[in-house]
Amino acid sequence: MPETPYDQIGGGERVAAIVRRFYDLMDEDPDYAGLRAMHAADLAPMRASLTGFLTAWLGGPRDWFTQRPGTCVMSMHRAMPITPDLARQWIEAMERAVAADPCISPEMAETISQALGRMGRAMARPPALA
Repeated sequence: MPETPYDQIGGGERVAAIVRRFYDLMDEDPDYAGLRAMHAADLAPMRASLTGFLTAWLGGPRDWFTQRPGTCVMSMHRAMPITPDLARQWIEAMERAVAADPCISPEMAETISQALGRMGRAMARPPALA
């Protein structure tokens, strides 16, 4: 069986590190203040959920999906007022979080960031609808 991106980056430890960096950036960098404002004060539940989602999305254990049968991430986010600027903030913070991991090859980081960028842009609503 071919290695999944999850295996290639080093598994759960790498995914957890990406999520930690992502939410730390949201908390610490004023460039992501709009994105941070969309979240509750306690980020622990979101950190756990994103870790589970990314684990499954990258080809690791699918616990996130089995615990939420029929859940569509895109549909969940379409209900939120995600503007193109908020999507840009999310994409940029995720790109930085992935690229900062020295255990992930630059090629794999780019592949992951490209896919996450497509996902983030697809969640944005046109300004008139946001």
